[in-house]
Amino acid sequence: MLGIDPKAARITWTTAVTLLLLAAVYAIRRTLVVFAIALLFAYLLHPLVDHISRRFPPKNRTPALALTWLTVMGLLAALGTVIGFRVVAEARQLIVHPPSVRGFLDALRIAHPALSPMIGAAQGRLHQQISEIVSAAPQISLSVLAASANLIDLIVIPILSFFILKDGRSILYAFLAMLHGGSSRAGAQRTLAEVHVLLLQYMRSLLILCGVAFTVFSIALTAMGVSYALLLSSIAFLCEFIPLVGPITETVAILAVSALTGYPHMWWLAAFLGAFRLVQDYGIWPRLMSRGIELHPLWVIFGVLAGGQIGGVAGIFLSVPVLALSRLLLIPLFDSNGHGSEQVGPEPACAASA
Repeated sequence: MLGIDPKAARITWTTAVTLLLLAAVYAIRRTLVVFAIALLFAYLLHPLVDHISRRFPPKNRTPALALTWLTVMGLLAALGTVIGFRVVAEARQLIVHPPSVRGFLDALRIAHPALSPMIGAAQGRLHQQISEIVSAAPQISLSVLAASANLIDLIVIPILSFFILKDGRSILYAFLAMLHGGSSRAGAQRTLAEVHVLLLQYMRSLLILCGVAFTVFSIALTAMGVSYALLLSSIAFLCEFIPLVGPITETVAILAVSALTGYPHMWWLAAFLGAFRLVQDYGIWPRLMSRGIELHPLWVIFGVLAGGQIGGVAGIFLSVPVLALSRLLLIPLFDSNGHGSEQVGPEPACAASA
């Protein structure tokens, strides 16, 4: 009546709603990151919860969850007793007696006189950096205090994971009940089942990779006589959770600490780290991950950079599962047959609701 094309109006309205939704997601991205990490943490505990819950009545999962938390806390306490004290002792020793960068450069100058100009330039740059750090100390202190406010997430995430494990299945069934039609509901259930399997496999594989890194490094570095071996192995365990950036960080940290503490066999250590990365990245990782999780290195690099820009370290940690989920959800759209497998697959636990 007013000369407005209904089709153009629908497209404009849909575009506006989509842009508003994307803007809202970006505005609450930190909250979404916290919930995503809680979901992955729930998936990490899901196999144990599922195993324990079989010994309780099907409709009463609370005792299974409570027993799971007690088991996990007990294991962590045992590990903290056996390993934690030594790690803390090594960390305290490293802080009290930090390695001397100046002494390392002087020893390097004596051992390799031809590198004196480069070493002198490095020392000058080091003095400049120290001066800049001292002058920026107040701003750094404020930044540390601001970052410490995020420590509340360490309490919130386990609580959210508990509720996901407890009520995730109910949330899933409520979502499926809102879908009308057997085909759409079956398709949604099949997709959620695939997402459930993917996240379970990803978190299981990630935990195995971290455990392998800690075990191999703690044994090898101790046998090679590297200082602070258990502390460096613990750092490697945590770094393995972060794709791309984590392995680089742990390698640089091990080499830097070893060089600054005067370790005499740096070439052997570098060769061991290189061999470990080849075995870990091209041997263990592909065997643990399915084809649905494998991503081209370019996509991994893009996800790491984009995730770091959006959500910092948490964004980097979430980059690979988000890309894998996106790939899983987008493949049916480009499927020439227009449909996937007719088998519904395992029950999606809304994840870990299970």
